[in-house]
Amino acid sequence: MRRGIRARHVLASGIVGGHVMLTDGEVVVEDSRIVAAGPRGLETVDEVIELGDAILMPGLIDLDALTDIDHTILDSWQSRELGLGLQWSREYATQRRRAVFDAEERAFIREYGFVQLLLHGVTTAMPIASEVHSDWAETYADAVAMAESARRLGLRVYLGPAYRSGVNVVDDDGSRSIYWNEELGLDGFEGAARFLEWASAQDTDLIHGTLLPCRIETLSEDLLHRTSALAAATGALVRLHALQGLHERAFVIERFGMSPLAVLERTGLLGPNLLIPHGIYIDSNPHVDADTDDDLGTLSASGASIVHCPLTSARHGSALDSFDRYRAAGVRIALGTDSFPPDLVRGIDIGVTLAKVLASRLDAATYGDYVSAATLGGAEALHRPDLGTIAVGATADLVAFRLDDPRDGVLDDPVRTLCMNSTGRAADFSMVAGRITLRDGVIPGIDLPAMTRRAQSLFDRMRAAYTERDYLRRPAGELFPASFPAEPSIPRGDRVAPEHMTTPGGGVVSPAGGPSRRTPSRE
Repeated sequence: MRRGIRARHVLASGIVGGHVMLTDGEVVVEDSRIVAAGPRGLETVDEVIELGDAILMPGLIDLDALTDIDHTILDSWQSRELGLGLQWSREYATQRRRAVFDAEERAFIREYGFVQLLLHGVTTAMPIASEVHSDWAETYADAVAMAESARRLGLRVYLGPAYRSGVNVVDDDGSRSIYWNEELGLDGFEGAARFLEWASAQDTDLIHGTLLPCRIETLSEDLLHRTSALAAATGALVRLHALQGLHERAFVIERFGMSPLAVLERTGLLGPNLLIPHGIYIDSNPHVDADTDDDLGTLSASGASIVHCPLTSARHGSALDSFDRYRAAGVRIALGTDSFPPDLVRGIDIGVTLAKVLASRLDAATYGDYVSAATLGGAEALHRPDLGTIAVGATADLVAFRLDDPRDGVLDDPVRTLCMNSTGRAADFSMVAGRITLRDGVIPGIDLPAMTRRAQSLFDRMRAAYTERDYLRRPAGELFPASFPAEPSIPRGDRVAPEHMTTPGGGVVSPAGGPSRRTPSRE
């Protein structure tokens, strides 16, 4: 079947590469491929899909894609002391650790995350989920369940079970360290290797096996070498969180006697098949105490990709310093969400804004630069030139965002209007390899209200479980204080009527909100 997909604005491929904007354009799709892109009526089609006042663009590629119920709403705003309570205590790690959710609940949570990605315009994802509420990390069975869920929904995924040989813990005195369990790390690695074999046997472009070790400071040198060797033998991509924080850098230097980037290089992981979220703390970062300024050049020469997650980084008080410098140095940059909402449009706006602040220049990064990172940059990281572009012969991954919401205001450039005035929630249509996965903002077969209710109940349980891991065993209400205190419970008969409310100076507030001229009662 040949479909003609029409929109007021179409972000297509230019003659010399990159993106160009077509007005009143049409993309013709046959089976899983794009066969034409240009003016309307260019080709004979069997069906026309008219999207109206929307921007039709390549499907977004999220390479640190949240596949979880939200945890950043819990762990991105605490004081240092409260933040320590959100880590595992050493005693919990060694004696009492448990999985908060069973296998079926974990599978539901991952599917909930996939649904959210599709609702926000993502068509290709490399999932990530928190290990905080697991009993260690992910399993082979978890990864298979995720793959089957993605297949049902029509989302393309690059995935595998996360594994680690250590976990960040808090000791009784409030200091941070790593608890190591090499046996669990090897078990996880074997599950990841097994999943690579399983994924390679699947006859679909929706499922791709990938090695997803957790964080560089939680991997032993042996596990790093094993990962590197397996990746070399299979050609698998590797995503490893590194250059992410100052604690990470301190732990790695203490253990290996060298920086995280040097460890990646020494273990053979640093190369074109490596993806590094978040890639912030390199030797040129002003918060890093280093005598060198070589890391940008090393990253560029390696061909590794940085997975830039601007919204999550900003929420945790850090930023890529800067998008402009990394790009000028030739470092590959893709985008990720890493936290809720999995909204790359919102992330793009934050990223552009932070780039301006860091460079003190309004042109330090453009919305076009960031959209290209979310499409072409992601495709380059995956070694998939058929993705991230609307071009003849490319895989038909498309997403359309509506631009006619009155709350978006007036229309200027469609990309800037989308990124500055709207969000990923404007996604109205998406297609993955020719299969429609979102139509009129709805995912076929998904009961969103029911899914949301169940996700809330699981989130409430996850939130309550932080207490048992906290080294001080504080209740959830203390670990997660409300933005404002709750109103005390006052018997109805004792409530003060609005006309009798007094101001700090003793005056009376009238029902209209202004001071009353009546003399307050002295009784």
